[in-house]
Amino acid sequence: MVISLLLIILGFAALIFGANWLVDGASSLAKKYNVSDLVIGLTIVAFGTSAPELVVNSIASLNGYPDIILGNIIGSNNFNLFIILGTAGLIYPITVQSSTVWREIPISLVVAILLVGLANNFFLDEISQISRLDGGILIIGFTAFLFYMFRQMKKDENIAVSYQHKSNLKIWGFILLGFTGLIVGGQLVVDNGILIATNLGVSEKVIGLTIIAAGTSLPELLTSIVAATKKNSDIAIGNVIGSNIFNILLILSVSSFINPISYHPKFNLDILILIGGSLFLFMAMFTGKRKRLDRWESAILLSFYLIYTIYLVWKEIQ
Repeated sequence: MVISLLLIILGFAALIFGANWLVDGASSLAKKYNVSDLVIGLTIVAFGTSAPELVVNSIASLNGYPDIILGNIIGSNNFNLFIILGTAGLIYPITVQSSTVWREIPISLVVAILLVGLANNFFLDEISQISRLDGGILIIGFTAFLFYMFRQMKKDENIAVSYQHKSNLKIWGFILLGFTGLIVGGQLVVDNGILIATNLGVSEKVIGLTIIAAGTSLPELLTSIVAATKKNSDIAIGNVIGSNIFNILLILSVSSFINPISYHPKFNLDILILIGGSLFLFMAMFTGKRKRLDRWESAILLSFYLIYTIYLVWKEIQ
């Protein structure tokens, strides 16, 4: 048990460093092409910080752990929305661009609604699962999102961005180190997460929604906290919203392509909480004179997540 805890911590550390190196290399590459901070936050940083979820879920899918996959995706999105935005908003109120209010936030909401529809057989399948067909629908949505971001990049191409020159060797070295750390860390997290669940006698769902979700979301947490302390709202909000979209459209689709994911309705409440949190974030943009997430609204997000976590644990021990 103690060894498993130490190894999962080591795995999280490898994931964090790996994601950081990957983001550093990829962001440096993007800066060479004059990409704006908002687009970097919504795409490269979001993809890099979602890489731990991608690796962990791919390994879990290969080994047949559907509750770990779903718990990690849904739990990570809830952690991103409630804990990361809540923490960043307490540090510095997050001002949100109009395009994010009317486009990216609603997209993340629609994606969450699509997930609950596909998983519960509202559209296509005869059984409750994320099938390869469902994964195909999600990947089409992901492609459409990338196309939208490409158009956004074209609009922002004249925006000046700061850039410290790095050699191609250094950039690709960071990217390679990043992928290595992610793969090693992901394997440690999945293997030892299952062992901890077995030893504690708790479900894979709860482990996925809490420990693994929080651990794989640490890169997003660190990225948004640093952005908030530097008063860079675009990166703080773009990182979270982008990651939530990536998690469902890309990571869940990849996981379903590896193996169809069995879905249990017990996850419906957790997805509904994600939908409710996304609605709260959208409505919070209109509570003041400016489109921003204020400190009192951030405190509500944090408080609700605490209550939700207590409920998960209480229900598990009943």
